Amino acid sequence: MHIKQILKKSTKPPLYEKGTAFMWTDPYISKQLLKIHLNPDVDIASRKKTTIEKTAKWILDSCHSSEKLSILDLGCGPGLYTEAFAEQGHQVMGIDISENSIDYATKSAKEKGLSISYQNGNYLSIDLGKAQYDLIVLIYTDLGVLTPTEREQLLAKVFLALKQGGVFIFDLLKDQNLNEKLTPKTWEANEAGFWRATPYLALSESFLYEKEKVILFQHTIIEEGGAMDHYRFWTHFFSQDDIAVMLQQQHFKNIECREDILPEGDLWNGDNVVFTKCEK
Repeated sequence: MHIKQILKKSTKPPLYEKGTAFMWTDPYISKQLLKIHLNPDVDIASRKKTTIEKTAKWILDSCHSSEKLSILDLGCGPGLYTEAFAEQGHQVMGIDISENSIDYATKSAKEKGLSISYQNGNYLSIDLGKAQYDLIVLIYTDLGVLTPTEREQLLAKVFLALKQGGVFIFDLLKDQNLNEKLTPKTWEANEAGFWRATPYLALSESFLYEKEKVILFQHTIIEEGGAMDHYRFWTHFFSQDDIAVMLQQQHFKNIECREDILPEGDLWNGDNVVFTKCEK
C-alpha cells in the first residue's frame, strides 16, 4: 500500500461515516478489552473498582427505595455494576454486545452465587419490553457514542421499558473546552498488541466537528499484507440544557444533573462527566 493511499484514508471523514471494522465484537480485540475492563486500577473501558463501588452505591441510594428493585444495565460489560447491584439483593438484567464480556459475566455470577440474567446483543435492536424495570442504567458515557437518531431510539425504548415512576441514570461528557479534548496524531508499530495478534501499524488521531459538539477518535490499523481497517468512535459532548431538552422530548421528568459523582481524572472522569437521573 502506498503512503498516499494511507494519507487519503486517514483524513477527516464526513460526520458519522462508519468505520470499516467494529471493535466490540472482534474475537481478538474483545479479549484485550476484557482484560482492561477487569483491571481494577485503570479508568479505561471501565472505571476503577473503587469508583465503580461508590457509583453503584450512589445509584442505589438515589432511588430512595427500601424495596428490592428490578434493574437493567445496558452495556453491562463483564458485570461490574450488575454484580454490585445483585449483591444488595436486587433483581438484575445485563445486556452487552461483547460475547466475551457476557460469557465472563455469566461465569462470574455463577461462581459468586449471584442470580443475574445476561443477554448478548445490541441493546439498540433488542426488545427491552414494557414497564418491566424500576431502574435502568447506562454507564461510562455510552449514550454519547450513539448518533442522534440512535439516541432518540434508545431513549424511547428505555422510557417504554421503565415502570411508571421508574428511574433512568446515565453519564455523559461535558461540552466545555472541546479543543483541549482532542488527542494528538500518533503512530505505533507492533509485532503484536491490542489491535492484532500479528504485526501491524496503528495511526491514531482525532477530529472536532465543532457545530455538532462531536469528536471523532479514529484508529487506522494497517496489517503486514496491506489490509487496512478504520475504527471510529463518534463521541458527543453535552451541556445540561442539551440533556434536559433531549430527555424532555422523550417525556422524562424530574431531571437532575450531578457533576460531583466521580473523582478527578482524565476525560472520562471528574468534572468532565455529568451524571443524570430522570424519571418516567
